[in-house]
Amino acid sequence: MNKQADADGAEDTFISHLIELRSRLMKASIAVILVFLCLMPWAGAIYDLLAMPMMRALPEGSKMIATGVVTPFLVPVKVTMLVAFMIALPWVLYQAWAFVAPGLYTHEKKLVAPLVISSSLLFLAGVAFCYYLVFGVVFRFVNDFAPQSISVAPDIDSYFGFVMMMFIAFGMTFEVPIVVIVLVRMGFVTVDKLKKMRPYIIVGAFILAAIVTPPDVVSQLLLAIPLCLLFELGLIIAPWFAKATRAPEEETA
Repeated sequence: MNKQADADGAEDTFISHLIELRSRLMKASIAVILVFLCLMPWAGAIYDLLAMPMMRALPEGSKMIATGVVTPFLVPVKVTMLVAFMIALPWVLYQAWAFVAPGLYTHEKKLVAPLVISSSLLFLAGVAFCYYLVFGVVFRFVNDFAPQSISVAPDIDSYFGFVMMMFIAFGMTFEVPIVVIVLVRMGFVTVDKLKKMRPYIIVGAFILAAIVTPPDVVSQLLLAIPLCLLFELGLIIAPWFAKATRAPEEETA
């Protein structure tokens, strides 16, 4: 009887967790959809804002082209959905936090909450760095390098795909301090060992930059240099963060 009761209790707990997860996902999705619907009347203007770095680099009077039948509609909708998700991101992260928080110890809450907030801010900072600095340099370099016999007219779908790839690359690059902090805090590696690995990490940063960025030195440097600097920032913050989020039994030991 006890085994049956335990099994029923475990099943009820699992189902209640699934219901709670569904509720949190619905709340997060509704927030994104509401923001998206509010932004839809300005979908064209939002895409124009995304395209501004390229338009500034193109010769005066040039425009992008759309080769698909419904591309002029679909691409601005995709961009608007992305912007809606970024605007609703604090609420989405709050729902994720509210779902996992009841099962965490006090010291674990100290660990998760700052990481969730800082990782979101760092990702957005990487996207902003890419948009305001990298795009202007890269697009100007590419268009200045193009032969005079070529008329540069980027396709909006290809441009959107390129922009998303760069946003993800720079957003993930700015997460390097979080990765360093988590590795040190979980005990997988020490700060001293990471410092000894610094030459290999620097080489790896430039190799990664060469893979994910266009084949020009400027954009590769604009990704590799922040990657190295953020790695150093993670080395500085990791010891302090590990001490601040230490469990009571760890302090006793």
